Amino acid sequence: MDTEARTTERDRSSAAPTGPEEGSRFSRIPHRLAASMSWRRTVALGAVCSVFVLLFSIFVVQPFLIPSGSMKPTLEVGDRVLVNKLAYRFGSEPRRGDVVVFDGTGSFMQEAPPENPVTGVLHGAAASLGLAEPAETDFVKRVVGVGGDRVVCCDKRGRIQVNGRPLDEDYLFAGDSPSRAPFDIVVPDGTLWVMGDHRSRSRDSRDHLGEPGGGMVPVDKVIGRVDWIGWPLGRLASLPDTAAFDGVPAPGATHG
Repeated sequence: MDTEARTTERDRSSAAPTGPEEGSRFSRIPHRLAASMSWRRTVALGAVCSVFVLLFSIFVVQPFLIPSGSMKPTLEVGDRVLVNKLAYRFGSEPRRGDVVVFDGTGSFMQEAPPENPVTGVLHGAAASLGLAEPAETDFVKRVVGVGGDRVVCCDKRGRIQVNGRPLDEDYLFAGDSPSRAPFDIVVPDGTLWVMGDHRSRSRDSRDHLGEPGGGMVPVDKVIGRVDWIGWPLGRLASLPDTAAFDGVPAPGATHG
């Protein structure tokens, strides 16, 4: 009896480790597969989200980092604005008073500066997400004149006139005059006359009058309209409207 009992105990003790070892060996495999699949899913999801955000930025709304003070007080240095790229896609065109982002190649810059192709692509991707300063050829200004408008500086009170109507520009930087440089131009069809809100610190259409294109920005070079300030959170807001251009007559109309 004792012999049988000892044999049985030995059989049980020798058999006991076999099950758990095999079980733990096989149980580790699904855990590894699960971890690997989870990691791959995370990477794939991150890639899909990145592509979606990039495409959304390219075709719908693009963050744009404000690099200078030329649009103060409307836009401050470091603001990240959201540019509505659909604003002018379906037959609409920029209107007087709109704040727009545009490619200044051929108007504000006669040619784009050379750059390394690889760094250019990386910088372009970062800029399209608002993580880096915009390209040197991209500018943000306010539309003051559209095709056919006569824009004159200045009347006896120092105000800019559009089609004979003086503007009360409530968006100008405090202490700035509408312009220290006189001009009298007619905006060609399909182009825009643009100016910064901080007139004494803005290089805009006035500075390119004697160059090819005369400082006029082709409408097809407009990237989009600035509709919102998205960052910093303390400045989160839609861009304020202006009544400065209310009552401006159509080009060629007589102002009474």
